[in-house]
Amino acid sequence: MPQSAIPPGRHAPVRPDWLAKRQEEAIEPGLPIVDPHHHMWDRPGNRYLFGDLLADVGSGHNVVATCFEECREMYRADGLQELKSLGETEFVNGIAAMSASGKYGKPRCIAGIIGNVDLRIGSRAKGILEQHVTISSGRFKGIRNGATWHDHPSMQIYCSGAPQGLYRNNNFREGFAALASLGLGFDAWVFQTQLDDVVDLAHAFPQATIVLNHVGGPLAIGPYAGKREEAFAFWKKSVGDIAAASPNTYVKLGGLGMKLSGFTFFENDLPPSSQDLAQAWRPYIETCIEAFGPERSMFESNFPVDKGMCSYPIMWNAFKRIAAGCSASERTALFSGAATKAYRLAL
Repeated sequence: MPQSAIPPGRHAPVRPDWLAKRQEEAIEPGLPIVDPHHHMWDRPGNRYLFGDLLADVGSGHNVVATCFEECREMYRADGLQELKSLGETEFVNGIAAMSASGKYGKPRCIAGIIGNVDLRIGSRAKGILEQHVTISSGRFKGIRNGATWHDHPSMQIYCSGAPQGLYRNNNFREGFAALASLGLGFDAWVFQTQLDDVVDLAHAFPQATIVLNHVGGPLAIGPYAGKREEAFAFWKKSVGDIAAASPNTYVKLGGLGMKLSGFTFFENDLPPSSQDLAQAWRPYIETCIEAFGPERSMFESNFPVDKGMCSYPIMWNAFKRIAAGCSASERTALFSGAATKAYRLAL
C-alpha cells in the first residue's frame, strides 16, 4: 500500500464537535505517562500534526514523553524505493527536535521513533537501519512491518498489503537478524488469526525485542461478527503463547478504538465515558497483563486512529480505571516503565 493510503471506512472519522460532548477530569493526574504509540500525518480531511499532538498530551494527564509509530507518511518522492522511508524519519525527527527545545512545554514528544524498513530486502536492511539511526540523532528505536492479512473479502480494507506469512519469509528474517545487533526492536502488527507467526518469530529470535501491537489484533467484525466469545478464546491462547515464547516480548494495551474490535461507540449520539470504555476493554487488557505481566505491558493511545472512538483524556481515564487494582509499582510499569525499557528511552 502506498504511503498515506488508507481505504475509506477503515477507521471511525474524528469529529471534534462530537468528542466535545463528553468531558471528564483526569484521574490521578500526576501519574507519569509515556505514550508509546501515536502517528503523525497530513492527509485529506485527516490531519494530525505537532499542534494536534500537543493539544492531546496537554489535555489533563501527565504525559512526559511519546513515541511515534510508522504510518508511511512523508516518504521521499525520489531515489531508491528502499530508501524512501528515510523521509518519514526525517519528518518526525524535526518535530522531535522542536519538542526537545522545551519551547512547547515539558512533554518530550517523539522521544522515540518506530520507523519502517522493508526487511524483505534481506542483508541490505542493516545499512539502511543504520541510516535511520544516524538521521534521527539516536531517536530511532526500531521498525514496524505491518503484516495484517486475511482472505475474507470483508477484511480487505483492514489489511496492510503484506503477503500472507510475511514474518515467516526467509528474506524478511534475513533482514530481521540485523535488528538485535543494532539494539533495535520490532513492532509486530497482525490480526489474531496470524499470532502463530509472531510466536514462531519470537522462538527464532529470542534475543530480539518484539512488541505486539494493539493487544494482538482481536477480531469481532466480518466473519467474526456475533462470535466474540469464540474469537476471544482463540485470541487469549495465542497471546499467552507469545508471552511465553520469549522474555523479550512486550504487548501494547490499546488499539481497541479501531473498528476491528467490533465496539461501536462511534455510532452513538454521545461519546463513551471512561467507565463505558473500561467495561468494554477490560477483558482484553487484563488478559494481556496477566500473560505478559506489568513489566512487559504498556498502555498506548494509537492516536489519531482511536480518536474516532473517544478523546485522549477519556481514553487515559479508562486505562487508569482498568489498572486501579494494580500496585503503585505495577501502574508505573504499565503507564511508563515498560515503554521506557522496551524502546530504551533516555528520559
